[in-house]
Amino acid sequence: MNKIIALTKKELHGYFSSPVAYIILIACLSLFNVLFFMLIEQNREVSLRDIFQVMEFMFIFIIPLLTMKLFSEEKANGTMEFLLTAPLTPSMIVLGKYFSMLIFYSLLIAVTSVYYFIVEYYGEPDPYSILSGYIGIWLEGAFFIAIGLLTSSWTRNQIIAAMTSYVILFSLYFSVSFTKYFTGFAESFLMQLSTRTHLENFAVGVITASDVIYYLAGIVLCLVLTTLSINHKLWQ
Repeated sequence: MNKIIALTKKELHGYFSSPVAYIILIACLSLFNVLFFMLIEQNREVSLRDIFQVMEFMFIFIIPLLTMKLFSEEKANGTMEFLLTAPLTPSMIVLGKYFSMLIFYSLLIAVTSVYYFIVEYYGEPDPYSILSGYIGIWLEGAFFIAIGLLTSSWTRNQIIAAMTSYVILFSLYFSVSFTKYFTGFAESFLMQLSTRTHLENFAVGVITASDVIYYLAGIVLCLVLTTLSINHKLWQ
């Protein structure tokens, strides 16, 4: 566990020792702030339901840019072999990189919690539905990061890693749009496959076991596949 923590700290130090992390944080927060005030002005609701759905869509674009270099950069710079020969197991490497990005993402989400206090100033929002929405958007981001980590382990090229993430994330996001062409099991499968379906429940204050399992199972699956990928050097 200490080795995972040490690797996580090393990765975080790498993020914040460069201006890229600060640029991304400022750019994301600026964009979210503009969208937040636009939605509040338009809807006149003391709710963050719509902003959660907007954040979900924006993170589809943002997270692949954050994760594309996690392994691809190591391979391109020739440091992947050194990392694999260090006293670290492949699972430790995967968890260290994953937790570092998850902490970065959690920081970004935590800063947006000020939105609750803003809507509370103007009305009486339901704190439980807002808390549920934040749990949902955090779980979804954790799932997106796991997908980005997996695609980064497949290639040396950061652009290819990002584009592969986009294909997977957009497929998951828009799968619900194709339910009108199917019935029965296929319709139900596409509905449950879509990230939009599960976040909508969280956004309105409904937390179900199936929604939580969806995200946790997706995260675990991606982390296991990533470990297998770097363990067997599938990226070569």
